[in-house]
Amino acid sequence: MKSVGSAAELADRLRGTGYLADDGLATVGYLALALHRPLLLEGEPGTGKTSLAAAIAEALGVQLIRLQCYEGIDSTQALYDWDFPRQILHLRTVEATRADPDVETTNAALEEVEKSLFDERFLLARPVLRALRESPAVLLVDEIDRADDEFEAFLLEVLSTHEVTIPELGTITAEVPPIVVLTSNRTREVHDALKRRCLYHWIDHPGLAREVEIVRTRLPEVSQRLAEQVARSVQRMRDMDLLKPPGVAETLDWARALDALGTETLDIEAAAATLGAVLKYREDTDRVRESLDRLLAS
Repeated sequence: MKSVGSAAELADRLRGTGYLADDGLATVGYLALALHRPLLLEGEPGTGKTSLAAAIAEALGVQLIRLQCYEGIDSTQALYDWDFPRQILHLRTVEATRADPDVETTNAALEEVEKSLFDERFLLARPVLRALRESPAVLLVDEIDRADDEFEAFLLEVLSTHEVTIPELGTITAEVPPIVVLTSNRTREVHDALKRRCLYHWIDHPGLAREVEIVRTRLPEVSQRLAEQVARSVQRMRDMDLLKPPGVAETLDWARALDALGTETLDIEAAAATLGAVLKYREDTDRVRESLDRLLAS
């Protein structure tokens, strides 16, 4: 894993991956690396929380392991499971061998068969276990706010000890603690116990100049003029009380769509034809379409 000596160096490395981090984000990211603390990122959808974890992994030259949280997720989906179909096939093979009258069956042999069912080859490592075993790596726990309290408690224990116990195999401890990035869209409050374990940063939508820079960095084929028009229009959409205000991801999608159509200037006709790239609700599309003349005003 490539070492990072300062927040400025991390910002430069992230820029090299196409991710533009401001001073505050670069500083908290560097501290998370230097202090070996998990990083909790909150903010509106589309502000670049998930992309930051991928950019850190790329900048440090390590793999990204992602755990997508959802309602009802438990430790089995995050930690490990057993490959039951393969275990059953293995057991049937053993039973077929035992049916041979020339093969003697003893209690020791039966114990060996039972033990073999929980061999390493039948273990299905889920993201958290993979991160502990394959570190150095970046473990992205995406949308932790979708999980429940019990899962948070489980995750807090793992983040505190960097180890898990598998009854059939023993305790597995990370030789190098993984870099942990948690994201939350704040659909509910993450518990204080987990927040205290992490360094915290709120990611807001970028200002106009930074958003134009993001578009030009990620999509160099898009002209400066078109990038400015798209970014300015998206910034105005965010002030329109939409059901789902567009994030930076939608800004990039819109600029990419307009460029694919050969658009050089964002006018009402081009904007109306491509709103599906930036807005995802019919109500939002209708509201913006009615205001395109004001939205695109210089």
